Amino acid sequence: MISVLFNWFYIAATSFLIGFGLAAFVRRMFHYYIKDIACIAALGLLTVTVYAQIFSLFYKVGAAANALLVVVCLAAAVVYRHQIVRLLSEAWHGRSITWKLAILLSIAVWCFCTSRGYMHYDSDLYHAQSIRWIEEYGIVRGLGNIHVRFAYNSSFFALSALYSMKFLTGHSLHTVNGLMALLLWIQVFPLFERDRTRQNRTLVTDFARLGAFYYLTVIYSDVVAPASDYAIMCVVFFVIIRWLDLVERGEESTVPYALLCVAGVYAVTLKLTAGLILILLAKPASMLITQKRWRDIGIYLMMGIITIAPWLARTVLLSGYLLYPLPALDLFDVDWKINAAVAALDAAEIRTWGRGLNNAALVDLPITQWFSGWFESSLPVIGKILILADLVCLLIFAVLMVRLFCVKQGAGKMLREQILVLVTVLASYGFWQFSAPLLRYGYAYVLLLVMITAGILCDIVIKYFDNCQKKDMIRRIAVLGMAVLWAFSAVKLVSLVRYCRGEAGKQAYVWQQDYGHYALESFVVDGITFYCPVSGDRIGYDPFPSVPSQEHIRLRGGSMEEGFCASEENRKP
Repeated sequence: MISVLFNWFYIAATSFLIGFGLAAFVRRMFHYYIKDIACIAALGLLTVTVYAQIFSLFYKVGAAANALLVVVCLAAAVVYRHQIVRLLSEAWHGRSITWKLAILLSIAVWCFCTSRGYMHYDSDLYHAQSIRWIEEYGIVRGLGNIHVRFAYNSSFFALSALYSMKFLTGHSLHTVNGLMALLLWIQVFPLFERDRTRQNRTLVTDFARLGAFYYLTVIYSDVVAPASDYAIMCVVFFVIIRWLDLVERGEESTVPYALLCVAGVYAVTLKLTAGLILILLAKPASMLITQKRWRDIGIYLMMGIITIAPWLARTVLLSGYLLYPLPALDLFDVDWKINAAVAALDAAEIRTWGRGLNNAALVDLPITQWFSGWFESSLPVIGKILILADLVCLLIFAVLMVRLFCVKQGAGKMLREQILVLVTVLASYGFWQFSAPLLRYGYAYVLLLVMITAGILCDIVIKYFDNCQKKDMIRRIAVLGMAVLWAFSAVKLVSLVRYCRGEAGKQAYVWQQDYGHYALESFVVDGITFYCPVSGDRIGYDPFPSVPSQEHIRLRGGSMEEGFCASEENRKP
């Protein structure tokens, strides 16, 4: 826990300082002030991720990358010292004792959960070694040729490598997921505020927060693993909650919406399947074009390009494709390109695995033939309930669209804003459902579709009673809703307490729980020793380099720094 806490302090400090510098840039360019500390830290974390990817293109991500980062952070701390002190002081002193205690308790609980728990199967299969490759070499051309999953280029691995601190501690820490979960947890806090006066507020944001709360109670035992699935779900929840909160508060500036769209681009670099979140671009794009603010459009486009370009470059260098595994998008003639048939098989296996099928040849099976088996065998009970609720939401969505076209222009403004978010979530859910519907790949979409639909319906009902002057009915609905929320929260928190009691015996109070260790055997290729497991396919973090099996490894040159080509066997069509 101690190592996690110190690592978090370093991540939070560097992210906040970088984020504050970016917030100052936004203030100068757009005259918009970002005062929320969580948003500043999130902006910094995004920027640091881009930095780690750019650095990896030229050198290994370790001591040198951190040294340069610290220099930039110190410069930001000196330049903005007065503003930073004032912001932090106002944020801390402006909060109640209860809020401060809740923050400290939350840090302790999530620190505990991040220090130990379930190490995801894929983390020992390829996450750990992917991170280590970035620590040791930065980027290696054709790395996907020795194991196709090394070509799964998530920017989260570059961020994890930057903050692993292996060069300093001798331990490769993996704490970023826990910190992201903590940042999302803080976004849930408004649910429990005592002052919940309605005024112009809606329930939709609260329902989205409730969905995030539930998701966090699902993953608290898993955040010890550096799996990108948890990071992307946290980012999606964060973007949607902040967006709905802006709508609820009647924010008219395009700046925060445009910045959240840049965060949507960042989500794509974490996991390609998050791409449909960019449907949200419709709002700021229409506002900027209508106002003919071409300069601002250019700046935002540049921010998006800077966010995604290093990720695209890394994907090309790892696999030979602009997007992997999409062999149809074949734009580069390079000697390290993964064989198209291998990439296509990999893509088919991802989809069929998500559908509960074990045969890649069934990838083109229509949904009518695999949905029932997937629903029955691949989902837990709560997952089945949520999917059924999502199907009902499709019908409700059609009704809401009819209502949207029937209400007056002014009266339907809030509903139109909410529908845009609902369309984004619905499209993301549909893409997940028809591609690789493994629940952990799309938990945010599954939950948000239900929660946002329920929130919109509740708003409609409450406004109806409000128009009928039935204030007592509104109060009863509010009291009942909060009672259900508190009961649900109590059940989940009891579960968390039980988990903490069960994990308390693990020796992870100083150093974070390490990756798994497996019996490995060695083999030599061109004088370089590789390792593979004696049984199974998991390889962990040590020793290095390790692969799941004795693949046909072919070096591009005389060293690993020059990368790998597809073996002659894998080159066959």
